[in-house]
Amino acid sequence: MPVHSSEVLGRVPVGLRVAAAIGWRLVVVLVAMGALGWIVGKVQIIVIPIAVAILLSALLAPAVRLLTRPRWIPRALATAVVVVGGLVVLGAVFYGLVVAFLAGLPALQDELVQTFSQIRDWLARSPLHMSVPRLNDLGASIIRALGSSREALTSGALGVASTVGEIAAGVLLAIFILIFFLYDGARIWEFAVRGVPRQARDRVNVAGRRAFAALVSYTRAVTVVAATDALVVGLGLWLLGVPLVVPLTVLVFFGAFIPTVGAIVTGAIAVLIALVAKGFLAAVLVVVVLIVVGELEGHVLQPLLLGRAVRLHPLAVVLPVATGFVLTGVIGALLAVPLVAVLDAGIRSLYQANVPDPYTIDPLNPSSARTASVPLVGP
Repeated sequence: MPVHSSEVLGRVPVGLRVAAAIGWRLVVVLVAMGALGWIVGKVQIIVIPIAVAILLSALLAPAVRLLTRPRWIPRALATAVVVVGGLVVLGAVFYGLVVAFLAGLPALQDELVQTFSQIRDWLARSPLHMSVPRLNDLGASIIRALGSSREALTSGALGVASTVGEIAAGVLLAIFILIFFLYDGARIWEFAVRGVPRQARDRVNVAGRRAFAALVSYTRAVTVVAATDALVVGLGLWLLGVPLVVPLTVLVFFGAFIPTVGAIVTGAIAVLIALVAKGFLAAVLVVVVLIVVGELEGHVLQPLLLGRAVRLHPLAVVLPVATGFVLTGVIGALLAVPLVAVLDAGIRSLYQANVPDPYTIDPLNPSSARTASVPLVGP
């Protein structure tokens, strides 16, 4: 007697049917994400400058709006002032960084020589009983090994030169895109929204505006946090007499733009230099300063500056940063958390039951990212 498919399906346990339904949908989602990641990887030289330009536009667009408040200042002039001014400030910072590094390098070298001499003397007097000639031979062998690797270092330098060329091209492309985002970002967004079906256009428009408002809130907050971290850490290093204070302070500032992980890495570098240059006690005091800065950032600055607009669990910070670093290096770690913040605000907005007029949402006002006052769709 033939068995109908409906009878066979009825004999399959409900749990197994649910698991199978979820399983094949999960496979489809993973395949789609993998395909998207493959495409992005192939065109990352285009995607990364666009992402960087969006991030910078969230930081600089409020300045353009402020300059265009007087009616007699055209938007093109305001955009030029902001972009050129930003490039001048960034160039001055890097120039000062290089000058300060070169100025502090001799002092650091002297400290290194003294520290290594102390380590050598300690090893000679330690239970290992390593003789001074043996230690000198060890240093000479390291120098010879470096000299024999000249060809590898040369090929590596050529690879670095190629990478620098790609980075320069990406930077120029990001600046070019940034100019148009600052000058004509509203019309670019309106053009993009017109590609959405009419019945969903307002909802997507509102979600995009709220997502950009969350990005504005994030960039504003992380800039203030980075400046505070750099100021406190730099002051602590200066009081302790650690060399290379200015380069380390700038490093802490830029490292703070990668939440959690950046502070740990740059803090470890500061502790290492303090340990080598000033000894164990100075390194411990630098660790204390870093702990104080971390507590100030986590319990005062971030809740005060971010508020309810950008709410991310620490796990939602560390995992994206690690994933971004594995995929595209430092730039991926830099862009990971802003991407999560944008997706969080946009998806929350898409699930809202009531859709307000899109033009009542100010994308440059961080409070526009909040959606908690509107009831969610569903139970």
